[in-house]
Formats: sequence, C-alpha cells, structure tokens
Amino acid sequence: MRPLAVVFPLTLLAAATLLTVALAQTPTSVAAPSTSSKPGGAAAATPARTPVLRPVVVTRYPHDPRAFTQGLQYLGDGKYLESTGQVGESGVRISELKTAKVLRQTATPLGQAFGEGAAALGNTVYHITWQDGAAFSFDQRTLKETGRYSYQGEGWGLTHDGKSLIMSNGSAALMWRDPKTFAVQRSVQVTALGQPVKNLNELEYVQGYVYANIWLTDRIARIHPKTGKVLAWIDVSALTREVSTTAAKQGQALTFDDVANGIAFVPERGTLLLTGKRWPTVFEVKVPGLGLRAETAAAGKN
Repeated sequence: MRPLAVVFPLTLLAAATLLTVALAQTPTSVAAPSTSSKPGGAAAATPARTPVLRPVVVTRYPHDPRAFTQGLQYLGDGKYLESTGQVGESGVRISELKTAKVLRQTATPLGQAFGEGAAALGNTVYHITWQDGAAFSFDQRTLKETGRYSYQGEGWGLTHDGKSLIMSNGSAALMWRDPKTFAVQRSVQVTALGQPVKNLNELEYVQGYVYANIWLTDRIARIHPKTGKVLAWIDVSALTREVSTTAAKQGQALTFDDVANGIAFVPERGTLLLTGKRWPTVFEVKVPGLGLRAETAAAGKN
C-alpha cells in the first residue's frame, strides 16, 4: 500500500478530502434483486443490502507502535507473522501475540524496497514489495532467504488458500499465483453494486473467502473467491476510534495514513486478529458468520 506522503504532499485539508473520496468510493451495501408486494399484488424489485458486520472485541494485545503493518498471519502457538513497510524499515518478523515480543526478524532484502504483504505457506514465508516487482521467500523457522521472484506491477497484500498465493496490487483485482514461480494462475475482479472495489490491501483467506482491508477506509470486505462479489462488509471504525485515543494518550498520535491494515484468522478460536499501521493494539474479535468449524472444535486445535 502506497504511503500518502510518498505519493504527493498533503495538507490536513487535502488528506481529509482524500479520505472522504476513498470512503465514498467504497460501497456501504451491495444491492441484489428481491421482491416486495405493491398494491394490487404486483411484485417490485427492491435492493437487498449486503450485511455490514460489526466485530466484537474479545481480547486486546500490545502491538509495536513503530510497525507500519503491511501483512499479518497467525502461525499458531501464540505467534504471528507480520510484514512492515517504509524504505529502510521494511521487513518480516515473527512475534509473540501476548507480549508483541519479536522472536525473529529479517529486513526486506532490497534495501531501497518498500515492503508489502507477507504470507506463510507450509514452511515458507513469502514477502512482496510495492514498486520493485520483487518477491522473496524465507525459511519460516530461521527467516533466512531461500528464493527470489519477479512480477509485473505493484504489490500490496498477500495471502494463500493452501495451494496458491493470492495477491492484491491496489486495483480491484485479486491474482492467484503459483508459489513455485509466482506466475499468475488466474485473477478475479472484486465488485460491489456492480462497480469495482479498488484499493484492495492486506488479505486473509478464511474458511473459503478472501478478506481484504480497503485502503483509507474502516472497512474489510468478505469476498467470494470465484465471483469476486463482496458478500459482507466488516466495519472496524470503532476499533480505529479506540486505537486513535490510545495512541494519543501514549504520546504517539496516529497520522492520516496510519490506517486499519492487518487481518489474521485464529482457527482454534474462530476469531480474527485485527490491527493497523503503527497501531499500539492488536484486537482479537468475533465476527458474525465466522467461527469454529466442526472438525476444528472437535480437535481443539488447528
């Protein structure tokens, strides 16, 4: 995800204007045909709105307020993978959830690169960059580099469905990539109200759906991976307000680009971990329609 200050200089008024425009471009509902009766028994089409879901906070954990979070994934055993951005600060790390203690970390191999999303598939961690067209793989246990790949265009978010990597590039497209070659296998356009949903940022694949932070908004989209349709919006504005207050009290007030960015599924509890860029908190939340699957509940673990 591009840093606003890098794209163009912003006054406070300009930043507020940009945020308003971005929010206006993100649909708050998705219309679908339904029927209602009219006088005389005639049926008329009325819009059926896609649910707007509000997460319920279960637990709060500390988070490194210096981390410009680009990617997040729960690894199990109380640990999570995180990638960070900004030139000179980009990298991947594995941290302890309860304490935010960094257990292992490595810098993005290209020193001038702006790091973006990351995903752990098997024992391999993949990490992409914003405008360098470069991706890297690391051994998850040591975070030592094991490979390099190239791709066209920008890199924003990264996740996987157990077989393929899924990547966003700031447009309305999601691309499935071969983890061995990074070649595009297929792509889908994400839409709501029949219009493209752009600025897809951090991604997480959860129980058959793709979840995506929408840059510069307080919305997460739940996306059908085959049709690209947004099936629900998750409203995290309450978390943004809380964390803004917390950061200000800690003397580290958030700026306009310290937005919600970071989604990780905790399978043993059926919850999501949500955070943002330079946020001092990781929220563990429950979301309607998301929970333990029967086999996970029976096993008591992922």
